[in-house]
Amino acid sequence: MGPSGRKGENKMPEITISMAEGRTDEQKAGMMRDITQALVKNLGVDADAVVIQINEAPLRHKMKGGKTFVERAAAAKK
Repeated sequence: MGPSGRKGENKMPEITISMAEGRTDEQKAGMMRDITQALVKNLGVDADAVVIQINEAPLRHKMKGGKTFVERAAAAKK
């Protein structure tokens, strides 16, 4: 319960996930369902109040360790 004692306090949690592209729609939907249930359980909000958005970046637009994810994948194949 929130400080006022009301469960969830009518708060609308909004979650934004940034990740590299490449997962299936089924994987993304499953992840979003699990996150929704975690917020329902831990924050006491209704599932209908939870908003989740995925921002996907092409692998050539994400970099780790000075190499794009495309470059990293190519190097891993060698």
